Amino acid sequence: MRLKTLFLLLLVVVLGTGAGAAWWWQQPIDLAATPAEFRIANGSSAKSAALQMREAGVNVSPTLFAWAARALGRAGQIKAGSYEVGQGITPASLLDKLTRGDVSQSSLTIVEGWTFRQIRAALASNTELEHDTQGLSDEEVLAQLGSENKAAEGLFMPDTYLFDKHSKESDVLRRAYMAMQKQLDLAWAGRDEKLPIRTPYEALILASLVEKESGVASDRAMIASVFANRLRKGMLLQTDPSVIYGLGERFDGNLRKRDLLADTPYNTYTRVGLPPTPIAAPGRDALAAALNPPSSNYLYFVARGDGSSEFSSDLAAHNRAVARFQKR
Repeated sequence: MRLKTLFLLLLVVVLGTGAGAAWWWQQPIDLAATPAEFRIANGSSAKSAALQMREAGVNVSPTLFAWAARALGRAGQIKAGSYEVGQGITPASLLDKLTRGDVSQSSLTIVEGWTFRQIRAALASNTELEHDTQGLSDEEVLAQLGSENKAAEGLFMPDTYLFDKHSKESDVLRRAYMAMQKQLDLAWAGRDEKLPIRTPYEALILASLVEKESGVASDRAMIASVFANRLRKGMLLQTDPSVIYGLGERFDGNLRKRDLLADTPYNTYTRVGLPPTPIAAPGRDALAAALNPPSSNYLYFVARGDGSSEFSSDLAAHNRAVARFQKR
């Protein structure tokens, strides 16, 4: 009789504990703030993950959470990253979120034609990133990324990059750098082998000129054709964006005749050939145009004033176009 009573009491305790655990499993977690943000470190166990959440104001029981995760066979499935939860989150839905890797994300867009200075400014102003490149020179940033390049300009692919909140700036830069290397390799492999350029880096320089000179997308290919024709003939490229880039912070928005006459490594009015580095980050379309320009006999172009360009095959026709579109 006594054994039977003890068994019944034990059964009541087990059932009561199970019912209590089931009730707790579906109850909203008390949050110190809404939304609550926290980060789970790599290699975290279920209990250490719960402890990290508690430190961030997600008041879940580490012991019960770890026990439930193990009982469900999901303790080893928790994924590292930054998370954000709101009022009403339960232990059950919290575990689902952690095992799905449903991290909180933000984004950064690198715009076609941006300089590396503009990219670094966008990184610095993004409050969702850990600013681990601030205070470093461009050369130090490249070394951090494992790049052997000496100049950072043009090495980062324009695109929108989603990232786990509180990621490092260097993580986003590394992805953009690798994306550009991949795209440049693909474009170089499929290039017109008659192009007057010798290396992928020269292709990147040429693509950056095409990018900065293209007011409308439909002109990219023909602008690339003009540059290729001029390079073949040994003509000066005479592209204003390169001169402006060489002026740096001295450029006040007005390109003057004296600027075109002042010799710098980027002055394509005084020096034959490509400038020493890209002048901006070219997009995929600019790379494609630069490496496979259409065949043409054009040697000149001038802006029409609506974003598009007028192309000419000889200087007389070009001068007439300049008079028509620039001097009117």
